[in-house]
Amino acid sequence: MSTPLWSLEEAAVAMSAAPRGVGEAHINGVSIDTRKLAPGDLFFAIRGENRDGHDFVDQAMEKGAIAVVSIAKSFSMPQAHRLLVVEDPFEALRRLGRAARARTQARLIAVTGSVGKTGTKEALRQLLGAQGKTHAPVASYNNHWGVPLTLSRLPRDAVFAVSEIGMNSPGEIRPLTAMARPLAAIITTVEPVHLEFFPSVAAIADAKAEIFSGLEAGGTAIINIDNPHADRLRAHAAASPAGRIITFGASAKAEIRLCSIEEDEAGSVAVIDIFGERRSCRIGMPGRHIAMNMLAVLAGVQALGADVGAACEDLRELTPSQGRGARIALHPPGGKALLIDESYNANPASMRAMLANLALLSPERGGRRVAVLGDMLELGREAPRFHAELAEPIAQAAVDLVHASGPMMRHLYEALPSSRRGHYATTSAELEPVVVEALQAGDIVAVKGSLGSRMGRIVQALRTRHGSPEELSRPPC
Repeated sequence: MSTPLWSLEEAAVAMSAAPRGVGEAHINGVSIDTRKLAPGDLFFAIRGENRDGHDFVDQAMEKGAIAVVSIAKSFSMPQAHRLLVVEDPFEALRRLGRAARARTQARLIAVTGSVGKTGTKEALRQLLGAQGKTHAPVASYNNHWGVPLTLSRLPRDAVFAVSEIGMNSPGEIRPLTAMARPLAAIITTVEPVHLEFFPSVAAIADAKAEIFSGLEAGGTAIINIDNPHADRLRAHAAASPAGRIITFGASAKAEIRLCSIEEDEAGSVAVIDIFGERRSCRIGMPGRHIAMNMLAVLAGVQALGADVGAACEDLRELTPSQGRGARIALHPPGGKALLIDESYNANPASMRAMLANLALLSPERGGRRVAVLGDMLELGREAPRFHAELAEPIAQAAVDLVHASGPMMRHLYEALPSSRRGHYATTSAELEPVVVEALQAGDIVAVKGSLGSRMGRIVQALRTRHGSPEELSRPPC
């Protein structure tokens, strides 16, 4: 039997909550969403912008919640409901997250960056998980509620923990890293993402560097030395509680250095110099950008005192996840096709990386390289230029056809030669039937856009229309 996450008494003390109708019981999980609640979870009735969690208390109890963290008005609820009454359920969640961090002996690493946060987090989860019980957030739980939720779920017997920390504006990372108190912190890279909320990329670097402010005294700051803002990040690290800075990249100055890489359709073989010792590592995911992120992962493994050699061997087991490069076999009339699902997010750097990976793949006879692209959001005044400039990497990748949706992607569509123009639509919903009907045997189709562009619906439509029975049995993106 697994160790309970919390007792109700422990949780009540941690949150300064007043129990009502609560006896001795154990909490198996923590939830803020009744759609994902499992029996034995503690449900937090958080009031959001659009919905109030108190409206779902009955549903939570019906689904087997062990108790509900609620404001005082819930005393009007049925006496059978087990409540932990607090002034603010969201603040109570933060308190529970801090209490979980305070009690754990797990070695915790935090990850941020303009690109590659979630992939780096998932690689750390897998590689560290092979060496000890490891806790990490599900999906991209990296914001003001995702970080405390992840911490509150941290098992007391975990050996390692990973926290992904994101932001949209200055000052958002600082309180989250103060809550997580990482032993090591990674900034994967700094790119022109969220420029709608920042005056410059240098300002983005400053905001990302807030992650170092929460480091445990003597902790490790991990920095991409190839990034133009590396010196700026290093200065922030030097002013933080960090006792050590590890650099990674292709530069000869990097302490964990990519010496060479041979890419293929399924991954790459990278020769990596790790503090003067060279290792050849097979990486199970394609792309030079993936290999660069794995340098940061190995730096994190080393900073936490885990076995770097074993982690190098385990890199071969990595696979891309849905929305982040997952490959899906399709079966249009007359043959097979390949779908590459990059629908979760997009920015100029990740678009270029996706196109570079697409160039490595050769369509079967009669097939085409097809890019289905949605708007890259939050790029501010320079958004039209960033979209139009994708025409060059599209040409370099020998993409045969581009379907596009969204007002910003119109700039790319108009920059393309007529031979590469597929169909343009204002929304992904309008583009969806065209892409599904246009699929041909032998095609390789890559779908990518920011989450708000809703390109995932096109992925799902392709799976529904052209997927195999086995593929259709998998959960949707």
